[in-house]
Amino acid sequence: MLDKTALTLNIIGGINWGLIGLFQFDLVAWLFGGSGSLLSRIIYALVGLSALWCISLLFRDDAIGREKM
Repeated sequence: MLDKTALTLNIIGGINWGLIGLFQFDLVAWLFGGSGSLLSRIIYALVGLSALWCISLLFRDDAIGREKM
């Protein structure tokens, strides 16, 4: 469950960075009242923490996935 939540937050962050890079539009800031608002900063922090969590996905042995094959 935590892995899926972290991946979802990373997808949101990736889409937001794509919008910033392509259109100079920060969706999170637009939705939550500016990039300096408390709620936006919480979202940014959660995306950053989820990215750190997802690093662990690279080094895990996925025994469950291998049993299905």
